[in-house]
Amino acid sequence: MSQRISFIVTGKVQGVGFRMFTKSRANELGLTGFVENAAHGGVEGEAQGPSDKIQTLIDALQQGPRGSRVDKLEQNDRDLHEGERSFVVRH
Repeated sequence: MSQRISFIVTGKVQGVGFRMFTKSRANELGLTGFVENAAHGGVEGEAQGPSDKIQTLIDALQQGPRGSRVDKLEQNDRDLHEGERSFVVRH
């Protein structure tokens, strides 16, 4: 079953490669969506794909890349988007 979520990650997540880490994991899992830095100092985005792959991404985001520190990860369900073909980093 496909699922789409939005996520917000706070902590030491900017300047440590968190967006590229997220993109890499999402691509490995075959997910679509995006990730971007948030004005509040966190990282946010959306991901879509099979529910088990979404959970694997969330587990990875809770750990983060080396040098990061995840204080909080929030996620919410979203409506599915048709036509997306990739997972991108927004600047």
